[in-house]
Amino acid sequence: MSAFTHLPLGQRIPTSLHGVSASLPTMRDVIGYEEKDPAVTRHMTSGYPRFVVHPFAKKAGTHLLRTLGLEGHAIWLTSSIRAAEQLRLHLGEPAQLLPVHAALTGVTFPDDAAFSSRAKTFLQHTGMFLSSREAEDYLLRVGELTPDQAQDEKSFEGYAPANVKGHVSRFYQHASATDVFLAPTGMNAIAAAFRVAADLQRPLGRTRWVQLGWLYLDTIALLQKFTDTPAGDYLYQSDVFNLPALAQLFAAHAGRIAGVITEVPTNPLIQTPDLTAIAALCRDHGAILIIDPTIASPLNIDVLPHADVVVNSLTKYTASEGDVVMGAVVVNPRGPRAADFRARLPHALEPVYSRDISRLAAQIADTPAVIAQINRTAPAVIEFLRTHPRIKELYWSHHPASRANYLKIARNPDAVGSMISFVVDMPVAQFYDRLRLAKGPSFGMKTTLICPFIYLAHYDLVTTPEGRATLAASGIHPELLRLSIGCEPADDLIATLAEALA
Repeated sequence: MSAFTHLPLGQRIPTSLHGVSASLPTMRDVIGYEEKDPAVTRHMTSGYPRFVVHPFAKKAGTHLLRTLGLEGHAIWLTSSIRAAEQLRLHLGEPAQLLPVHAALTGVTFPDDAAFSSRAKTFLQHTGMFLSSREAEDYLLRVGELTPDQAQDEKSFEGYAPANVKGHVSRFYQHASATDVFLAPTGMNAIAAAFRVAADLQRPLGRTRWVQLGWLYLDTIALLQKFTDTPAGDYLYQSDVFNLPALAQLFAAHAGRIAGVITEVPTNPLIQTPDLTAIAALCRDHGAILIIDPTIASPLNIDVLPHADVVVNSLTKYTASEGDVVMGAVVVNPRGPRAADFRARLPHALEPVYSRDISRLAAQIADTPAVIAQINRTAPAVIEFLRTHPRIKELYWSHHPASRANYLKIARNPDAVGSMISFVVDMPVAQFYDRLRLAKGPSFGMKTTLICPFIYLAHYDLVTTPEGRATLAASGIHPELLRLSIGCEPADDLIATLAEALA
């Protein structure tokens, strides 16, 4: 019998007002969420912040529109005035900045669904939305929230930015605190690092970017939409293991490739390329290598010596309670462009709200213990799934195709990480609906989470023959499930999985 219970649709995971995930307990709920079915979306008052506008941000926006006499307008609140200006330029007329006397920053325009969709997508790709804690504090100041309606949470006593930077630099081992730059989201860290790298390479005639492996959807979108001339400057190498093909790509675009962006391991196939060889290839061709190790955590793998910069979502593992959104860029101090990155990153990154840093500082010291517990639990769950007759495909850090490359960068042989992706040999809805684990986006929490990742990240591809062909060309099954192991006992997790697979 499972030790877990089904969570109702829309319940925050965790239950904190700032929880970064929300329950989607059935495949029908997942599809309804993607298709914006009101029967589902009315329950989704919260969700992963870059996809679901936090209720505090909505309430703050409504209050601002009312006090500014802008009823009938839409409003999108941002992390800074600079972000608001970038959004306004992206949207064009009739978008307008909020007045300078407004207590928050953002953009307004006559309510229009197409404009709102463009604004949401831009903020999603760049990670420049308003912090839910900043919105909460605004609502408290203007009397729209009472103290008993706000989140009571533990914060850090001391200078939180130094605490967080110190921990992150120690996680990477080769960096000092001056090499660590904080961002309000992991996506903003990626967008800023990419923008700085592109600006460094453009004067040299290098404008083409290589996506190595199937990456997280917004990283893909960043490369496709924000390269100088996307049709010619976006290059995709799907097979992370095919080094001769990557070398041929560099040869075919000699002197034009600005850099390579990859995840190690990749999301969601958990594939690890030969980083030593890829880094050497980039150095030989003057290309910048940007690595995202979020899937496994820098406490499990050592990637900084191979990269020019590393981008990392601190929402995962470091914010293991699941109630903070933040990111970081870490500069390789021995990289040839380290001084340039250190000088430019502060101007490219968005500011981080003080309460978010304080909340992360209050829990970041738990990260080594959380990772250690996950590394003890995950192997037993992996072995159960690997030998179960109803598991058709299984991916993890020690998958035979990746094992040798992963072990080259692993902190130790037992540092397997939390992430497991698999395909079941049964109707996916039958398994998913029966499973009693917490079901929602995100990973790297103390709480085990599972989601039908491709449905959530690439629903447009899942639902068309052409899209499924695109996924198949990259070796991705549309019904792939992504499981992030938390800190619960391995026996309880295995019993719960066994119950759903029966």
